[in-house]
Amino acid sequence: METLELWYAVESFCYRIAVDLAMGDVLYRFTRPFVRRVSTARRAGIAYFAAMRVLDYMPLMIGNFLAYFLGVFAAFLVLVLAEREHCRRKIFLAVTFFSLRWMAWYMVNICMEAPTEAVISMSYMGGDVVLRFWSFVGVFLLRLLLAFGILRLCTGLIAKPYRNSGEDMTTEELLMLITPSVAGMSGYWIMRYYQSYIEDTMAAVLSGYYRGVAILHYGVWMATIVVVAVLFEKIRAKQEELLRDEMLREQMDGMQRHIRQVETFYRDIRGLKHDMANHIQTMGALYAKNEGAAAKEYAKAWEAALQEADGGIASGNPITDVILREWKEEAKKRGIVFSCAFRFPEDTRINAFDVSILLNNALQNAIEYCDKKDGELRVRSYRRNNAFLIEISNPFSGELRWDKEHALPLTSKEAAGGRAHGYGLYNMKKVAEDYAGTIEAEAEGGVFRLSIMLMAE
Repeated sequence: METLELWYAVESFCYRIAVDLAMGDVLYRFTRPFVRRVSTARRAGIAYFAAMRVLDYMPLMIGNFLAYFLGVFAAFLVLVLAEREHCRRKIFLAVTFFSLRWMAWYMVNICMEAPTEAVISMSYMGGDVVLRFWSFVGVFLLRLLLAFGILRLCTGLIAKPYRNSGEDMTTEELLMLITPSVAGMSGYWIMRYYQSYIEDTMAAVLSGYYRGVAILHYGVWMATIVVVAVLFEKIRAKQEELLRDEMLREQMDGMQRHIRQVETFYRDIRGLKHDMANHIQTMGALYAKNEGAAAKEYAKAWEAALQEADGGIASGNPITDVILREWKEEAKKRGIVFSCAFRFPEDTRINAFDVSILLNNALQNAIEYCDKKDGELRVRSYRRNNAFLIEISNPFSGELRWDKEHALPLTSKEAAGGRAHGYGLYNMKKVAEDYAGTIEAEAEGGVFRLSIMLMAE
């Protein structure tokens, strides 16, 4: 008899460990696509397992709800401490896992009530002791496999389409995503209350009817949690695809403008080269006649023509030269004074094409918002040790609205379909962050100033 009791004690101990291991594995696989490092997700799964093991041996008796809450909270703390960014996303993971775990296990418990009662009845009827023991093992193993399978399916469906590990959720998105989980848990407690009431006061047939309704209820809620999360991610991915298409279209338009500017520039250069022989011949004739004053005036006119050909821009890089000349011409057409003191940083890791994205987007916004009456657009660059700074300022009237989530000013432009158009600023911020830098904007004293910092090395 003592040997049989030992067998059941070992079986119970191993079962609890297996459950905690399986749930820790589900949590690890669920969180892995949402974090930067695989080790972070692994530590979260280990933290959950360790917390549940410690709580299992605590002399103070606590309810299952609080115990599982503490286990999930331990995993949440590990996620936050290992990667401090994107806390809202980690709240979503913790709440969703906690809710799915409760509902999945409750569904399995309802489904396994009949087999479990059959095995218990077998133990009272006598017979082969070993057969009864392995029947218990089989029932509990089936219970574990069913719960593990349901949770892996649900969490896998949620995690599979996720492709935004570099972005956090907004507060509104978080509330939308955890609402089904919270509602499902509320429904769980309501269903448990009615279960106790039915089992105490109603006939067995109603109790069986309740079990069917409960399974349907939890299944619907789990499906709702999965569908909302998956659809949200697909909608978000579609929006990002539209964003990339819009950015690509803007970049193609910019490239076409640059090509036209380059063609104009080199056409002017070819014209000067064609006239070079005539200029030299004219200068020679003037000096031959000892008309130095006339030759000097002619040389000044020739110098002015050369400066006009290069637009008065000499940034030290042909790519930035083209962009600055283009927007200087655009500013001239709009009656805007264009003041430029920009110099491309040589012998650094900064790529001219990345700088062209910054200049093109910033100057486009500046010219569109510049006040034509007394507008002066200023472009400056500075080098401070390892930091390269670009500053673009223009007159600005009105109230500046902010995107608090990304710390960027909102644009008043409208894209196709009536959507807010502000992709350029987000693209600029991404480029700056690639160089461990940032962008800042301020509006003060009737002037809007955009500052861009890039780390040169």
